[in-house]
Amino acid sequence: MTNSFLHDLVRAARWHRRLLAGLFAAAAVYFALVAVSPPPAASTPVLAAARDLPGGLTPAAGDIRTLRLPTSTVPAGVLPPGTDLSHRVLATAVRSGEPLTDARFLTPTAVPPGLLAYPLRLDDADIAALLRPGDRIDLYAASATADASATRLAEAVPILALPAPTRSTGALVVLAASPGTAARLAQASANTRLTVALTPDTS
Repeated sequence: MTNSFLHDLVRAARWHRRLLAGLFAAAAVYFALVAVSPPPAASTPVLAAARDLPGGLTPAAGDIRTLRLPTSTVPAGVLPPGTDLSHRVLATAVRSGEPLTDARFLTPTAVPPGLLAYPLRLDDADIAALLRPGDRIDLYAASATADASATRLAEAVPILALPAPTRSTGALVVLAASPGTAARLAQASANTRLTVALTPDTS
């Protein structure tokens, strides 16, 4: 009985020797590759945009996700998971999947002492498209009559941010304005059309 079993086992092995040889060869190659493969690169979890986000937005839980990046490629200032974003406002638009860094947000240190971040909607989006953060602008209240000159409301006001458009008309700009300038702009924007002019670069 035992001899018959061994005979059948040897015959089966001979019959499938090519298949067995192939399996053993594949296993040898696999284990050799595992032995010489480098260990997986270290990764770091970071916060990233879960969708395209416009500037001027305070991201909510559904706007962000955790992304793991190779530690060597993590950008400086990246925000780790768990960062409180409830009081942070995006200074510019962010693409889906982009890691969120501190430079993407307006912070209290971005506003010079004695000034405040004042959002102002300009009627002409084409004019706003010419502006960039860091530009300084003069602001005018345009007269409703053709024979009257425009009134200059503020001079050399710095632009902090240009949020992405969220509606079809006008464009939003965020200015670093004094409380007095902000009050004049708020009053004028309620009654007249505001326009801007770029000031010369004196740097």
